[in-house]
Amino acid sequence: MYAIKFKPQLKENIWGGKRLLEIKKDQLPRTVDKTKVYGESWDISGVKGSISKVANGFLKGNNLQEIIEVYMGDLVGDSVFEQFGLDFPLLIKNLDCNDTLSVQVHPNDELAAERHDSFGKTEMWYIADADEGAVIYLGFKNKNITREEYIKAVAEGTVADILQAVPVKKGDVYFIPAGTVHALAKGLNVIEIQQTSDITYRIFDWNRVDSEGKSRELHTALAVDAIDFESGVEECCRPYEPKANEEVNIVDCDFFKTDMLVVDGVAELDYAGRDSFTIYMCLEGRVELDMEGEKESLSAGEVLLIPASANEVVLSGNAKILASHL
Repeated sequence: MYAIKFKPQLKENIWGGKRLLEIKKDQLPRTVDKTKVYGESWDISGVKGSISKVANGFLKGNNLQEIIEVYMGDLVGDSVFEQFGLDFPLLIKNLDCNDTLSVQVHPNDELAAERHDSFGKTEMWYIADADEGAVIYLGFKNKNITREEYIKAVAEGTVADILQAVPVKKGDVYFIPAGTVHALAKGLNVIEIQQTSDITYRIFDWNRVDSEGKSRELHTALAVDAIDFESGVEECCRPYEPKANEEVNIVDCDFFKTDMLVVDGVAELDYAGRDSFTIYMCLEGRVELDMEGEKESLSAGEVLLIPASANEVVLSGNAKILASHL
């Protein structure tokens, strides 16, 4: 086994821009349509219809599900394979918010299983870049808001008046448990780590309409039972203090753990007892990776998967990396 890279999958979104074309320029095929706007790059995905394909090594061209079927616990971890089988449990995205996204909420595992035969969606955001004055929306201004007050605001199109706007800057981290009302605003580049789920309930779209005067579909009835009215910025903010050549935890939940790793020279990582894959998302810089004799490079904008069979990984260079595992 070796450190595996995957081909990024660009997704067109009305709120997207051109930033991902630059971030992913060395990973995209020459045939990519540069006239379009892209809001998302799905960097590792096990979502049906968008399963990632390997971009390097002898497994190149195989998709993620195929290599899980062959390598099972050696790739993802024995306990992970026992729980999820061929379904890869995390979805890794890079987002270009060239416009403000709709206000959304995601169901938890129980509600998603009941309604959609799916996992729920708990996620986290790393603010990779932010324009001056950029904000995110998390929860409600009034932590004592009632269900009835929320429904009234939706009906009157005044949801914007009850949302909590949070100023953000590059390097900030926010944890978004299922049930938290949230939205990313204009001027942000965000790394999103989430459960493998594509279920979103849109509850407000800023009263926008298209060229024909039509608004996007809202999921008002579905959303109201999914909302945790008490979840907001206090619960979601994740401050951290990075340390050179050490993994510093920034999010630890039932669905994934994410560490900040700042490589300055040489970082030696011991994964012998982990029993899980580890995903590296390179935010800045470049490193050379040595996984027990198997070597690979990792540069800003790239993502790779360290198989669960790896006992030790040595990184040499200077870089800032998000490292996620189960």
